[in-house]
Amino acid sequence: MKNIRNFSIIAHIDHGKSTLADRIIQECGSVTEREMSTQMMDTMDIEQERGITIKAQSVRLDYVKDGEHYILNLIDTPGHVDFSYEVSKSLASSDGALLIVDAAQGVEAQTIANVYLALDNDLELIPVINKIDLPAADPDKVAEEIEEAIGIDATDACLVSAKSGIGIRELIDAIVERVPAPVGDPEKTTKAIIYDSWFDAYLGALALVRVFDGSIKKGQNIKLMSSGEEHQVLDLMYPHPMKKIKTTAIKSGEIGIVVLGLKEVSVVSVGDTITDAKNPTLEPVGDYEPAKPFVFAGIYPIDTDKFEDLRDALDKLKLNDSSLSYEPETSVALGFGFRVGFLGMLHMEVIKERLEREFNLDLIASAPSVIYKVYLTNGEEQVVHNPSELPQVNFIDRIEEPYVRATVITPAEYLGNIITLLIGKRGTQTKMTYLNEERVMLEYEIPMNEIVMDFYDTLKSISKGYASFDYEPIEFKVGDLVKLDIKVAGEAVDALSIVVPRNQALPRGRVLVKNMKELIPRQLFEVAVQASLGAQIIARETVKSTGKNVTAKCYGGDITRKRKLLEKQKAGKKRMKSIGKVQLPQEAFMSVLKMD
Repeated sequence: MKNIRNFSIIAHIDHGKSTLADRIIQECGSVTEREMSTQMMDTMDIEQERGITIKAQSVRLDYVKDGEHYILNLIDTPGHVDFSYEVSKSLASSDGALLIVDAAQGVEAQTIANVYLALDNDLELIPVINKIDLPAADPDKVAEEIEEAIGIDATDACLVSAKSGIGIRELIDAIVERVPAPVGDPEKTTKAIIYDSWFDAYLGALALVRVFDGSIKKGQNIKLMSSGEEHQVLDLMYPHPMKKIKTTAIKSGEIGIVVLGLKEVSVVSVGDTITDAKNPTLEPVGDYEPAKPFVFAGIYPIDTDKFEDLRDALDKLKLNDSSLSYEPETSVALGFGFRVGFLGMLHMEVIKERLEREFNLDLIASAPSVIYKVYLTNGEEQVVHNPSELPQVNFIDRIEEPYVRATVITPAEYLGNIITLLIGKRGTQTKMTYLNEERVMLEYEIPMNEIVMDFYDTLKSISKGYASFDYEPIEFKVGDLVKLDIKVAGEAVDALSIVVPRNQALPRGRVLVKNMKELIPRQLFEVAVQASLGAQIIARETVKSTGKNVTAKCYGGDITRKRKLLEKQKAGKKRMKSIGKVQLPQEAFMSVLKMD
């Protein structure tokens, strides 16, 4: 055990985690030059294309230092705020963490959030300043920023360039010297944490575990502590960059893959503790909490016959993403679909894209919303995921909405614009700290409903891409909220309903119907697009009909002849309007995102 090192890589998005992981794998000689590729640990197409890590990945590496053989278990974690659930479980299974900071960009919001997660798990932090070969790099200034913003000593920070390979061997030596060896008792009963799970078409549900006490042996009967279920271990493997290495036992301090032959990945929940079935441990590794979705959206197939295909696709996707939750729902406008819970907006984008690509589906997504707690006049409490489910106004006593603690780090020159944005989004400032002369850290309490729409895009555009953003849920607070409905040709489109603050209902309604007017194709009859609060219409736009010039054939003659043709056309339009149906394009449902 003294020669094992379990460590994670944490950083803000795009600070070079995956590239650094590639260099460490290469330096340890685990893959040949021919087998080497970029972003080796990012196995999904979307990860490769977007350059982001969505799923935490682990590898077991061999390293020799001063004639001594070491085993390095490396975990590459996602950097985006939506996947912090994966990061927290990965850190729970580590003994140390590499804190990567870009030498040109400095400390960002997600850097600080990940540091707090690491400190909560009592990990040894090694500051690593990456991209030191960039022209704009300033390692000394970044080291000061790490000390100011995070409060950890950065005098012996490792200076590396993951792209060109500078300082990689020195970094691995620092990992061996500074990350503590795992602590555990090999003689005790089995105690291990599941920190990742996925589905394999041949082997079934796989659990990636870190063993704290005892060992897991092939053929052993194990117990999952959260559910109490018992299963037999069919096979055991060590994760390797190119292939899985089979073993008969995963010992105390080690990381490995457990094959249980299960058909559902939901049984092996991330964060759960594995123990021996006959002689179980009394205490789990940590508090087990399932992933909680924060953003909900309706997903519907454009072709209504594909509903069962969408159900199968979601079932299969859940096998590889245990944080996904969904239930069937029906929309008058869109037909049968599912209300899907996501960890955030990026998670929603990724899931929708994976459903369309991997399962060849054409989908429409309704506007994202958050959970509301509705207290009724009769004393009952109702949890609402979909704005169209809100009860009538006269039955509602009060509505509570979720709030988050938002952290924004920005260059000082954009401070005024960003504070204006946060106040406009109903934010309340709790802290403002100058990290140095040029960079400021803001902390605000802000309703989550305000950040799921277009907040991130607006923040990036007003700061020219320099501001970074992170959030964590805190509590529910009472809000003066109303449901804004959109009616097209007199019919309310339930998929376009949104919950808004009362004082913003009128301007948002006007912007929304204006956007909708541009998107709805012109029909042979006039189409009224209206925004309403209950029975009260607060905004209206009209989509003009595609007219046919019925008087074109009249050359001269009496005006009554023209009038007769126009009246006949008018009567036809009126009849058409009563039976006509308006098909809404996908862009109409996404227009609620672009209201500012």
